[in-house]
Amino acid sequence: MVWLIFVVGAVLSWGAYGAMLHMGQQQLGSPLKALLCVGVAYGLIGILLPVVALGSQGELSNFNSTGLVTATVAGALGAIGAGCIIWAFKMGGLPINVMPLVFGGAPLVNVLVTLIIHPPKNAPSPLLYVGFVLAAAGAFIVLRYRPT
Repeated sequence: MVWLIFVVGAVLSWGAYGAMLHMGQQQLGSPLKALLCVGVAYGLIGILLPVVALGSQGELSNFNSTGLVTATVAGALGAIGAGCIIWAFKMGGLPINVMPLVFGGAPLVNVLVTLIIHPPKNAPSPLLYVGFVLAAAGAFIVLRYRPT
């Protein structure tokens, strides 16, 4: 259950991400400058941390091409998502609107993609589809009754 600590870390960091990104974009006066800063942060944390950790464990070699391509595509998807959020802000979206849609829709897409990549042995419970409806309804309620 230690993994839950990291889930909480992701929830807290990604939960603050949109508001902080929007504020930085406004302070910089440019969505591309904000995206550059996101890229620098990803580079510093996403490159230096694993290089140091893998290097200290002697595991900084033997990357297989399939895993390398798949993980790089996943990283590109993350960067594309950050870019899309930045452009949503540039086009007038506010974090209080954009982020509930992103965080309401992303789990639904995640489940569908995961079902395709890792097909279940048994058909999903009908409650899965109830969950989809409830997640969409939750995002709608958050947006409908957000503070103005």
